This record gives sequence, C-alpha cells and structure tokens, in this order.
Amino acid sequence: MPQEPPDTPDINRKLFFITLGLVLLYAVFILPLLHGQHRYPIAYSRFKQFLAQGEVKEVELRGHHLEGTLTATAPIGPNNTTASLFTTAVPELGDPSLLPALEAHGVTVRVVDSEDASWQRLLLFLLPWLVLFSFFWGLLRSSRRLGGGINGPGELQRFLTRRTQKAEVPAVTFKDVAGQANAKTEVWELVDFLSDSARYRALGAEVPRGVLLMGPPGTGKTLLARALAGEAGVPFYPISGSEFIELFVGVGAARVRNLFETAKKNAPGIIFIDELDSVGRTRGTGLGGGHDEREQTLNQLLAEMDGFSGHEAVLVVAATNRPDVLDPALLRPGRFDRHVTLDLPDRSERVEVLKVHSRSMPLAADVDLDQLAAVTPGFSGADLKNLVNEAAMSAARHRLTTVSAVNFEEARDKLLLGTVRSMAIAPEEHHRLAVHEAGHALVAFFHPHTDPLLKVTIIPRGRALGTTQQLPEKERHTLPEEYLRARLALTLGGRTAELEVLASASSGADDDIRQATALARAMVSRWGMSADIGPVDLRESEEHPFLGREIAQPRRFSENSAQAVDQAVRKLLLAAEEEARSVIRERRSALERLIAALENRETLSRTEIEACLTHAS
Repeated sequence: MPQEPPDTPDINRKLFFITLGLVLLYAVFILPLLHGQHRYPIAYSRFKQFLAQGEVKEVELRGHHLEGTLTATAPIGPNNTTASLFTTAVPELGDPSLLPALEAHGVTVRVVDSEDASWQRLLLFLLPWLVLFSFFWGLLRSSRRLGGGINGPGELQRFLTRRTQKAEVPAVTFKDVAGQANAKTEVWELVDFLSDSARYRALGAEVPRGVLLMGPPGTGKTLLARALAGEAGVPFYPISGSEFIELFVGVGAARVRNLFETAKKNAPGIIFIDELDSVGRTRGTGLGGGHDEREQTLNQLLAEMDGFSGHEAVLVVAATNRPDVLDPALLRPGRFDRHVTLDLPDRSERVEVLKVHSRSMPLAADVDLDQLAAVTPGFSGADLKNLVNEAAMSAARHRLTTVSAVNFEEARDKLLLGTVRSMAIAPEEHHRLAVHEAGHALVAFFHPHTDPLLKVTIIPRGRALGTTQQLPEKERHTLPEEYLRARLALTLGGRTAELEVLASASSGADDDIRQATALARAMVSRWGMSADIGPVDLRESEEHPFLGREIAQPRRFSENSAQAVDQAVRKLLLAAEEEARSVIRERRSALERLIAALENRETLSRTEIEACLTHAS
C-alpha cells in the first residue's frame, strides 16, 4: 500500500527550522563580510611607497591578497578620496623583500589561511541558491501532498477523516427552532423514519432521499437541519457546497464519494450540504462545458444520490436561497424531491424568536417583546438575533445593568437606517429637511389608507438625512390598489411639501422618486392596476422570491407597449403628487406646526406627532 506523506504540521515545522538555520548561518558568517569597512584597491608599487615612508600600520596576508591600514588618511580612493584602509595584490612570484621590509618598519603582520577566505566566498555564493532551493522544495512538497489527496489516501483522506470524526449528534432540537411551524411539520415525519426505518421498509414505503430547504438568508435553514438530526439522534455531516470545489480536477468528485461512503457506513445519519447553488448550478453554462470541476462534482453528487439502495437510512439535506439556478436533475423525484420553504417569521413567530435569543438576558421592566415584534416586520431570525445583540451592546456601552426598551429602539434604528452621523448642517438645509419629512408625515397621518406613523426624525443616519417610519397594523400578504396609491402619495409627499413651502425641490427626493417610480411600474406592468394597459404582463425584470431584488430578463413586448407603460407610470405618479398636494394645502397650518416641532426637537414619536397635528389652529 502507498504510504501517506508526512502530516502538514511536521513538514511545516521542518521547513521552518531549515530556513531558520540558513538565516542564522547568513547572519553569523556572511553579514560581517558584507557589512565590513570598505577598503580601496591600490597598486602594489603604491603600497611599497607607503611602506618605505613608514605610513603602513598593519597588514593582513591571504595568499597573494594583502589588506592593510595606514597610520593616517591618504588620497588613495577614486578622485583622490582620502582613506586609511587599502587592499592590494601581491605578485604571484612573490616579493622576497616584503616581509623584511615589514619587520624593519614595525608593521603588525597577520597571516590568514587562504582556504578560510575561499570557503567564505563559496558560502556567500551558494547561500542565495540554498534559500531558493528550500523555498521551491517546500512548494514541491505541497503539490505532492495535494497529488496524494487526489490519487491516494493522502491529504484528501485526512480531510475527510477529520470531517467524519467531527460528525456527532447535535444538541439542538426543534424546541430551539423558534417559529417555522410549517417547515417543522413537513420534516417531522423524517425524524420518525430515521429513528425507526424498519417500520417504513416493512410497508414498502420509500422515504424521500433528499430534502431541499429554501428561503431567504437568515431564516434558519442550517439550524433546522441540525435540529432534524438532533431530534432523530443521528450523526450530522455538515459541509458547504463551496468546499467541494478545488483548483485540481477530481478533488470535488472524490470528496463527494468519500463523504457518502462514510455516511453509509455509519447509517443512519444526515448529510447536510449548505449553499447547494455553489455546486449545483445548471450544467452547460460554464466556460468549461461539461468537463469543468464544478460540473464533475455535480455529476458525482447526482450519481451518489441515485446510488442509495433503499436500506441505507441516510438522508441528504441541502439549503439554498437560489433554487432558480439549480440543475433540474437535482430536483427530480429520487433526489431532492421534498422542497421545504422557510418564510420570514410573522409577528407571533418573531415574539418566539426574540424570547429564545433574550432568555439569558436581563431585560428591564419596560421591554415588551410583543411590541418589539410589531415594529420589526420583515426581520429574519438572524436579524432578530442581531437586534438583541446590538441592544445588549448598547446597554453595556451606557454602563447599564439591564437592557431597556430604549436600547432596543436604538438597535432597531441602527440596523434599519445605520449609525447616527455627526454632520454640520446649515440652518436653511436643516429647515428644508424638516419640511421634507413633515410632508411625508402629514400625508401618512391624514390619508385613510396608509399605515400608522411610528416616528419622524431629521437626524442623519447611514445614507439618509431624515426618515419617516410607519408601523403596519397587520401582516399583509397582498397589497390592495388603494393602499399602493396611498403609498405613492406618501412617498412623494416630501418633495411636494418642499414645492409648496419653499417653492423649489431638492435632490433630497432622489430616493423617493426612485421608490415611487419602481412601485408605479410594478402596478402597471405586473399587477394590471392601470386602465390604459389592462391585465397584461409587461415586466422587464423578475423579482427573486428570496433575495428581494430584481433579476433582468429580455424584453418580450414591443416598443409601443413600452411607451404605453411609461405613459401609464407617469400618469400614476402625477396623480399621486396631486393627491399629496391637496392634503398639504388643506392642512397647511398643521404642516407648519409639525415643521417647527421637528426643527426644535429633531425626533418626534407617534404621540408627539398626533398632538402636533390634531392641535386646533
């Protein structure tokens, strides 16, 4: 059997000591030669003149090479540079009068074996090559280790051994997964199969080979997979899809084979592949055709999932937030044939998540988790965990012993809007910001189809100079047309207020116009809310169900249809602007009071806004 190459730490340790020895050798023997005092070469006849004049102090003989020191500086260097250190060459036939002359003038003479100088010069020449050889030898050893991992039980085998040795039964159960009741119900029967697979086999039942967990980032897909293994009491083999892909062809496929072989030998168990889309994308789209490393890995994964013989209680669970890019062969029956969608938590589920993450936290009496869940619509489980952590850090910064509602409010604003920015804002710009945000708040307060206000602020946070926040009364799954039209009027209310109060608009409405245009275009081209266009799908992009962004797609309609959409969008926006203008003109005195209050206090809560806007003129 081929032997395994030495472990990586041992090789690294040997390379370290070899390099250290070469460096010490260089420092002890070579640096003194390189950093010695510079000696100027002179002719031998000039040296004899200095000797006859009694100016030579000491000399050192190395065969036919002589170095010396003068008693005083003399013009011996280039351009008559004055110096006292010199070097010269003795004639190869020798000079019989040299030693008697040196003795006659009392010159100190030292004789050095020429072989000593030779080996020092040789070492000076060879040392750089030794260092380069050591470096490339280390690279060669690294490549050999990788080669051993591909063709034999080398680095790859040790990698997989470490992976499988770490496989253990997770301590997490479904009790630790807050919310996601539908997802837990769908995977619950798999727990029974892993615990008692013989009962299913006796009835001829075939349990799904693979389960695909889909959902937005942060909804707990990995946690649910760990809880499934913990609930069933079986080993959990986690790996990321990106860990299969390597520079060297064949490594990914080998890792897939070894992982599945290990899991089958230790059945029952769960193989969990995170970020499946990194390895399971549709084949034939890469530059390498069907022969690149990623597609070979995918082919091996498909073959392994087909290779289950029915008696192996091994379940493959994968997670992704991009199911749209997965290869169809992965999604057919017999592979990932059960699809479980994890949604963003609703209000009641957000309360459960907050309870889980704050159970070891000293909460103040004013903290209402139900109210906190109400003001965090659209937050995922990971977002809520981050919210709780940021609130705890805020309390710690203020040297508090408990986490209060103020800390949670500060953490929420930080996550939604960014950190407070210190900016020098001119008085006229400060006034314009107050007018803009007051326009948003006024339309939101008096329009019958908008969500209630939460607070208004003109304190810069993140990229926003001010913001108007609303609190939805209920979780909406469909958006009525009257609500969307009110949303358009609210979004354009800030710009309209600037035009009415200051007689000019500003660039502060940039994001408002972008949001309003995108919403109006969706109403016209996707939802059929324009009488001029009708119920026709004229969208130019597709919204991803999990990532919350638009994905461009080729236009499927004519240029005339595109112009009709643009006209319908403009009509909607102008109507919304006129609706906001009528509210502002009708409530002008209330708007002025709100502007003054904002300039004075910069942040107004719901009760303060209500008191300001309902006050008699």
